[in-house]
Amino acid sequence: MATQDSLIPEHKPIAEAPRALDAIAEQERANTLPSWNATVAFQLGCALRTRLLVFEKPTVVHISTISEPGHVLFHAVCKEIDVLRQVTHAGTQLDNTFWISRKRKAVIRFGCSTWALHNKFSGDEEAFAKKLGLGATANEYAIHGGGVPIYVKGCETMVAVVVVSGLKQWDDHQVVVEELEGVRRGLESGKL
Repeated sequence: MATQDSLIPEHKPIAEAPRALDAIAEQERANTLPSWNATVAFQLGCALRTRLLVFEKPTVVHISTISEPGHVLFHAVCKEIDVLRQVTHAGTQLDNTFWISRKRKAVIRFGCSTWALHNKFSGDEEAFAKKLGLGATANEYAIHGGGVPIYVKGCETMVAVVVVSGLKQWDDHQVVVEELEGVRRGLESGKL
């Protein structure tokens, strides 16, 4: 286990996620990291896992590169699915893994967070699929919050995707943003 459960800090509420597209885009731009590697991915994954352990709902954290297939840099799921993986809480289901896949795919294809897509289309998946001509492939994408692109200074495109699944979609999104901000600040200050 990456964190001893007895050492988990007290519950830190998740701020309300913005719904305005410009505010969501600003969140993504503001959290451009100064560097990225497997160690940074692990730090981000552990920060998310630790933060999520205090919530009653079981969650999954997934960080991978944008390549296909994605190179998995961090994945934390329930021990009932795979005892070799990191643990958030018992109770996550295989369905969480499918949500991870759909959110990840949407971030990579459309270049923004799934929360931005959700708000752009007012949560209307049919309108999303029709506007973008997705046809039979529409079910491969999810416009529910929780998928966030990772950007690095000096790189034009995203380098990775972090996805959380299990909370309310706005909280899935916002917890990623908040922990990504913490990692960015740590890297910029030299503390990470």
